[in-house]
Amino acid sequence: MVRDITIGQYYNTRSPIHELDARTKLVLTIVYAVTIFWCKDLWTFLAATAFLIVYVALSRVPIPFVCRGLKVVLAFILFTAFFSLFNGDGRVLVSIWRFHITTGSLKTTGIVVFRFVYLIIGSSIMTYTTLPLALTAGLEKLFGFLKIFRVPVSDMALMLSITLRFIPILMEELDKIMKAQLSRGADFENGNIFKRIRSYTQIFIPLFASAIRRATDLAYAMDARCYHGSECRTSMKPLRYSKKDAFAYGLLVVYVVGLILMKIYL
Repeated sequence: MVRDITIGQYYNTRSPIHELDARTKLVLTIVYAVTIFWCKDLWTFLAATAFLIVYVALSRVPIPFVCRGLKVVLAFILFTAFFSLFNGDGRVLVSIWRFHITTGSLKTTGIVVFRFVYLIIGSSIMTYTTLPLALTAGLEKLFGFLKIFRVPVSDMALMLSITLRFIPILMEELDKIMKAQLSRGADFENGNIFKRIRSYTQIFIPLFASAIRRATDLAYAMDARCYHGSECRTSMKPLRYSKKDAFAYGLLVVYVVGLILMKIYL
């Protein structure tokens, strides 16, 4: 289960998506996430599916690696789909006591599941193909205009960067703690749910202690180096747009315009 958590991991390979500017990938992800909620019929979902297939194919991230990240949120998706299954109008297909599964509820459930899956895959490709430092710099540049309204964009980008860096480290630490506890005879699979929850305290208590210790060390290191955010600081690798970014923005415009035309005429 720990190895299935791929959030925040960078997949090191060469691809057209890896070579895009971080700001371009942020805009692609945000716009795609917004357009997913426009999709309510077959044609718009086909367009969103085609865009996602091209996006994943160009990233050259293996499909098993992409799908592995879905296992972590599978329970949440199924939980949401279960409640959507009994909420909708239309012809009644199955009736269980006071709950009814209708044609409308089936359609709603399908839309909810597809939206969750597409959102997770689309946002995951951004983190798989972008280094945390580049992602931080992209966030600062893209949302720098919010500084006019006294929004601490630099601090927020720094917190996101630290979070993305800490996730793989904590997952590795969790794996080590679980193996150490299993070697000492710990049992995380058998027994009732209360016994299993009590057994997991042997994992989470040292994990939280390790996370606090790492965060304290990081805070001391930043304070010792007089770090005060990215204000008035230069970047060793400044972000620059290229022809590939212009081509990506062009494809994004074609995709959005196509969805709008589908919503109007289909």
